[in-house]
Amino acid sequence: MRVKMVVAYDGTNYRGWQVQPNGITIEEVLNRELTALLKEPVTVAGASRTDSGVHSLGNVAVFDTQTKMPADKIAFALNQRLPADIVVQGSCEVPADWHPRYQNSRKTYEYRILNRTFRMPARRFDTYFYHHRLDVERMRQAAAYLEGEHDFKSFCAVGAQVKTTVRTIYACTVERDGDLITIRVTGNGFLYNMVRIIAGTLIQVGGGMRKPEQMPEILAAADRDAAGPTAPACGLTMTGIEYDDEIDC
Repeated sequence: MRVKMVVAYDGTNYRGWQVQPNGITIEEVLNRELTALLKEPVTVAGASRTDSGVHSLGNVAVFDTQTKMPADKIAFALNQRLPADIVVQGSCEVPADWHPRYQNSRKTYEYRILNRTFRMPARRFDTYFYHHRLDVERMRQAAAYLEGEHDFKSFCAVGAQVKTTVRTIYACTVERDGDLITIRVTGNGFLYNMVRIIAGTLIQVGGGMRKPEQMPEILAAADRDAAGPTAPACGLTMTGIEYDDEIDC
């Protein structure tokens, strides 16, 4: 059977999602512990290959298994084996051809900025500290230009291997709650480092280094050098993925 899992994790101690030779990853830990639990070789496939240090409240993965254990019980058994910074939020059986990367979906990411004079130690792993006061209204104006279907090549890391850099952003909002600024982006898909580059560019707008009205020019340039810096990974969290087929677990 094919099993879908919703996986939350603190990415601080990991080299991202995808298995790689230079450090431990979320995928590696899941493969190892599922293989030990189910007593058969298991390889998971994830919806989003989050970068080193990036967090998730609900990445989606699937794997195939011959186990007799009910799919909905696998989450409970697996969580007994996983480290405290990786927790499966649910598991369920899905059709054999269901794959998290090839379904119509809406992904949402949040980039959180701790905008205050001094650092706050308890927020050092899930926010990016920025001490200069940011103008949220200017950031909102700039973010609005990103909504809709655009070529986001300017917001894609150089060297990324993709068929097209065109993506649709359904919503891009900026909110302040005290010292915390949250940039929330929902789209049909994202390019490598896209949200972090959006965040870096909006921070420049909020700090007065760019004007909101420059965003269309940045998009039109289709050049990575036209956009702002890539904001640090620690502030980025994938908050969830919504699928059109409504298979929930």
